[in-house]
Amino acid sequence: MTQLTRDGWLLLASKGTRNFGYGFLSVILGLYLDEVGFTPIEVGFILTATLIGSAMLTGIVTARADRLGRRRMLMVSSGLMALSGIIFAVAHTPWLLVVAALTGTISATSGEVGPFETVESAILPQTTSEKRRNQAFGLYSAVGAAMVALGALAAGVPARTSQLDILTSYRLMFLLYAAIGIATLLVASRLSQKVELAQLPERTGFVTLTHSRGPILKLAGLFAIDAFAGGFVVQSLIVYWFSLRFGVGAEYLGPLFFGVNVMKSISYLLAVRIADRIGLLNTMVFSHLPSNVMLMMIPLMPTLASASILLLARHLLSQMDVPTRGSYIVAVVEPEERVAATGVTSLARTTAQAFGPVIAGAALSVARFGFPFFVGGGLKIVYDLALYFSFRGHKPPEEL
Repeated sequence: MTQLTRDGWLLLASKGTRNFGYGFLSVILGLYLDEVGFTPIEVGFILTATLIGSAMLTGIVTARADRLGRRRMLMVSSGLMALSGIIFAVAHTPWLLVVAALTGTISATSGEVGPFETVESAILPQTTSEKRRNQAFGLYSAVGAAMVALGALAAGVPARTSQLDILTSYRLMFLLYAAIGIATLLVASRLSQKVELAQLPERTGFVTLTHSRGPILKLAGLFAIDAFAGGFVVQSLIVYWFSLRFGVGAEYLGPLFFGVNVMKSISYLLAVRIADRIGLLNTMVFSHLPSNVMLMMIPLMPTLASASILLLARHLLSQMDVPTRGSYIVAVVEPEERVAATGVTSLARTTAQAFGPVIAGAALSVARFGFPFFVGGGLKIVYDLALYFSFRGHKPPEEL
């Protein structure tokens, strides 16, 4: 059992609470925008705005988190999460939805948005021993995926049980998302002073990358390629594609993506065991390659059942790089560089990912076949090979 301090368990509580909201939001977001009357290009544009907002907020927090306080930054981000949920629930005009998306706390991906994971990844090694760091990151990711799964399952409940029209049901879900933001704020307020950096460097932000600047910037560039590819297949767009291709709604897609995120949760726990045996980098690459081949095969499936099964199989492998990537980054830098390292790599990923949905949305508007899957999977394979050959000699201290 992973040994965590009280702050570690509070981080898990915050992660789980947020990710329940991300789970149902990733299912209903594209469907809601379609129900309101947006075209595929407009849907892609708004999803891109959510990622641009996330990148902007992550950049601000990365530069100032250690100076202004990690706990304070988590509380501010939680407040913005609540605000964005309220705006989406009550707004009737596109520009207001874009404003809400630009707060950086609306998730189109079923994963973390904004600076939450950047700050928490820097804190997490301080809540356990170095020996148990991989386990802590695995548990952190698994809790998030399990709650995303429950959130995705909950997304289909209003459509099956509510007497309200579907649009009103979606808006109630956005109000629930706002309430989750408030709950996350309360959890963050309970963190102790121990989550802060023990000794502030003279200069903070991106410039705290001194000894590790070269490797981290190279990692950030490679992660940007992976994230750009991932932008073509964010969960909201996959949901939207299934809806266009097979004519199914939240009552089918909610349970399907519950299963997807259960597979993710299992993969996170498996990743820790595998990484302890073959190393963090090998686990990242050797699990990612076959999952990307599966990704490219999904649009070739002739039926809803076969496409769903392949999607589930793909996610048993595709996310093993998430906890291993987080553990790898904080392992190869000094403690005072952790916020900057996680922030720079997260910012690179989010910024690059922002361009994918608008391109994919344009492609879906003229062809429902599967262009986003082919481009996304192909670019991800390029990333896997480049990562392996660039960093196979750059190992964390415990693997030397």
